[in-house]
Amino acid sequence: MATIQIGDLVIGGRKKLMIAGPCSIEGRDQLLDIAREVKAQGAQMLRGGAYKPRTSPHSFQGLGPQGLFHLKEASEETGLLTVTEVMEPEELDLICKYADVLQVGARNMFNYPLLKRIGRTDKPVLLKRSFMATVEEFLLASEYILKEGNKRVMLCERGIRTFDQITRNTLDLASVPILKKMSSLPVIVDPSHGTGRSDILIPMTLAALVAGADGIMIEVHPNPKKALSDGLQTLDFPHFRELMAEYRSLCKYIEDQESRRTGQSFSGAAS
Repeated sequence: MATIQIGDLVIGGRKKLMIAGPCSIEGRDQLLDIAREVKAQGAQMLRGGAYKPRTSPHSFQGLGPQGLFHLKEASEETGLLTVTEVMEPEELDLICKYADVLQVGARNMFNYPLLKRIGRTDKPVLLKRSFMATVEEFLLASEYILKEGNKRVMLCERGIRTFDQITRNTLDLASVPILKKMSSLPVIVDPSHGTGRSDILIPMTLAALVAGADGIMIEVHPNPKKALSDGLQTLDFPHFRELMAEYRSLCKYIEDQESRRTGQSFSGAAS
């Protein structure tokens, strides 16, 4: 398994990664409040959309460059690494100045010119699986980035469309061990988009860890009912604390089992 190092953080190793933050950056105070909370609970990376692809052109589309400034400020105050979405090649140079990790959203997984352009940067990439992509198509999309020279790619399972509408998408946890068998890239799971339901995020997070995910990405907001995007799949602060308590406990159990298997002790997410 290949690992990705960003500063002191190693992704794909024994320590699990927690990425948390709002779907959309709505303002400076909102983002700073969230960044402080997720940092206090043990997250290592802050997510936040400055540019937001939305199904409806009338929906909130993000703050653009102003959102990037807020993201950078939150990172400098808390020490959290940051990830934000790139939608167009023209935005790439600016985003690279303000974010630590470039996210390719589900809608752009098949945007091969964008993938090639990102592949020519030295920034780590979080590549999300399209909601209509097979596992093979997902892996081939990652090859567009890798082929250009950027080897620091993380794969993100975020749910696919099926016939069932009880959840927003069907979170394909079977893809996690399959991707890890077929690729050496770290695998992140996004239960927020994968289910669209905040009430089942805790069990789906734990299931993703058991399936072998190297990290989790969760949406967090101080008041999800007033969030400008994806409030139904977003945790408030008390429920995020509850999730993190379960997360730390399971990470510790997984670490202990790995220690017994290998005969080695190590420090992980719960330590």
